[in-house]
Amino acid sequence: MTDKSQSFVRVLGRGDVLALGFGAMIGFGWIVLVGDFIGAAGSVGAALAFVVGGVVMAFVGLTYAELVSAMPHAGGEHHYAMRAIGPQGAFAASWAMVLGYVSVVAFEAVAVPQTLVYLFPGMGVGRLWTVAGHDVHADLVAVGVVVAVLMTAVNYVGIKPASAFQVVAVLFLVAVGAVMLTGSFVGGSAENMEPLFAGGVPGMFVVLVAVPFLFVGFDVIPQSASEIRIPHRMVGTLLVVSVLCATAWYVMVVLTAGAGLSAAELSASELASADSVAALWGSDAMGDLLVLGGIAGLLTSWNAFLIGGSRLVYAMAGSRMLPAWFGHLHPRFRTPSNAVLFIGALSLAAPFFGRPMLVWLTNAGGMNIVAAYMLVVVSFLVLRRRDPAMERPFTVPAGAPVGVTALVLSSGLFLLYLPGMPAALDWPHEWLMVVLWWAAGAALMWRLPRIAPGPDAERRLVEAMDARAGAPRA
Repeated sequence: MTDKSQSFVRVLGRGDVLALGFGAMIGFGWIVLVGDFIGAAGSVGAALAFVVGGVVMAFVGLTYAELVSAMPHAGGEHHYAMRAIGPQGAFAASWAMVLGYVSVVAFEAVAVPQTLVYLFPGMGVGRLWTVAGHDVHADLVAVGVVVAVLMTAVNYVGIKPASAFQVVAVLFLVAVGAVMLTGSFVGGSAENMEPLFAGGVPGMFVVLVAVPFLFVGFDVIPQSASEIRIPHRMVGTLLVVSVLCATAWYVMVVLTAGAGLSAAELSASELASADSVAALWGSDAMGDLLVLGGIAGLLTSWNAFLIGGSRLVYAMAGSRMLPAWFGHLHPRFRTPSNAVLFIGALSLAAPFFGRPMLVWLTNAGGMNIVAAYMLVVVSFLVLRRRDPAMERPFTVPAGAPVGVTALVLSSGLFLLYLPGMPAALDWPHEWLMVVLWWAAGAALMWRLPRIAPGPDAERRLVEAMDARAGAPRA
């Protein structure tokens, strides 16, 4: 079988990779949700919860870092699970992560127009219908659709334009962060940060259940590994660095927002971080600047997950798990163009469901992302035991203890989404999304023959699927 990784153009450097991972993890939740976090856990308690969440993600990220350095191919976890636990395990990991990626892309398509309402209060006209008690407006749908078309077009025409957009947006986001941090010294108050701790362990769980959705994104680096031109060892290092940068960002946001307004004021605000910065600087314009930073965060996440999701769908098609149409590489732009169009089309549909879709996508996607993380960690542990001689340019010290810790921590996050737990999925909307997605996945997985895992598992799977279809072997 030909090496598909050579079909891509290797153009991503250090800055591109770091911007891709960090930008993917910084969406809009840091503006909207910080008031809820501080109200539940206190300013320092919420910051500590983010440190804990960052540690969980760092352990998972370390397993990814070793695996991407060993198998730097487009599709990331698809290849790790294929080698470690076979086609069925690879399909499960990939299918779960695809839902996670699609949920984020669709989330951004709804969130961008909803965010513009704060800058332009006159928006929200032309009522179309009602979804779960919330009106859907024509102008907001139009904005979401137009931006979805533009983001899809940027990714369709090449990884370099998409990467350049990512770097510029991340630099703007960092500048906004500097304004927020500086403001905490200019107009911040220690009294506003009281209480430092609130709600005990349950309060911290309010923050922790949001961690999978807020931190998801470092895993898009492995998805684009075939387009990265730096040494494989450095890719693993940058992946871990991106997680640490995101952790520092969320801790900074919580502490600076807490210094600007009291916990009660933050909880009552729809855009807590923006209102806090406006108070810190004594200027509404600074609050608007922070909203623009939030929009930049939305677009960096959208862009990164469109890149990652399309590469993962492309890899699944290359293994014959999805129809060959998804595995088409554009002859000029060298992008998985059909996979980009597919995910872009799904994002076009999301704005028609309005604001309730934001919550549904966050929870349904978060649960599946954690499930994929668990399978990647299992793959890491299996390969450490069964294939110790595999070349690993980036090697995690104390590999087995790190892997076991990552599995325990990610499993704990997964349990939070089950019935009776703090982040339990809602019925029918969220569970229905998950059930329908996995019903379709089960039908696709049923087609796969039983192939033993190993370094050549994908080749044997492709040969078996082609033989079954009567096609010539790749």
